[in-house]
Amino acid sequence: MAFGVKRAELNTWKELVKAGEIAILTHFWLDERFPGCDTVTKVGCADLDKLEKWGNKHNLEAAWIHHDPYYPHFDLFGDRQYEILVKENCWNHIERFRLDKK
Repeated sequence: MAFGVKRAELNTWKELVKAGEIAILTHFWLDERFPGCDTVTKVGCADLDKLEKWGNKHNLEAAWIHHDPYYPHFDLFGDRQYEILVKENCWNHIERFRLDKK
């Protein structure tokens, strides 16, 4: 279940993904399969080659891409989520979701 994201933020992310841009969206999220994780960052791009290269830069395997037909993306959790958001200078995500306090 996702929450803590505004419709406009989600729509912007979707537009950027469809346009072939790397788009980053963080939101609160609960899933019993991932105990201890209450946020997820979705990094999407419809240009799969571009998304794969972006993932390689962060040591993410192409096999980890969620091949959604409209919004292909990586899902980032926990320490990896925080480390990549720092490298990408996404301080607004880190502060808004208090990722530096975990």
